[in-house]
Amino acid sequence: MAKTKQFTITVDNHPGAVAELAKTLGNAKVNILSLLGTAQGTGGTVQLIVDDARRAKKALDSARIAYQETPAESRDLPNKPGALAQYLDKLAVKGVNLSSIYATAAKGGKKAVIVYAAEAAAKAATATT
Repeated sequence: MAKTKQFTITVDNHPGAVAELAKTLGNAKVNILSLLGTAQGTGGTVQLIVDDARRAKKALDSARIAYQETPAESRDLPNKPGALAQYLDKLAVKGVNLSSIYATAAKGGKKAVIVYAAEAAAKAATATT
């Protein structure tokens, strides 16, 4: 399990909105490791994990892009049926309430990656020990 920072950014829902954000970070040499975007009417939310939070904050601040930064966890899991459920059960038993979660795996790959933010970060840290 790796502790990380999750950036949550509100965007307008229009073509190119996420591309503009990606370009801002890319131009600052910030690599996006994980991203989830959702739209709600005329707006949307992008949640992302980057390789360098300090540099990302500097780039977002310079571009006057508002963001919320929250602690998150990143975890590699086996890419097989039931692995996610098994891990989430461990968190639930410890009383960890997730405020966000997203995951990805390459077809045929051996591992999946999940990213989550929890309302009780201390509980989340002890849930995996």
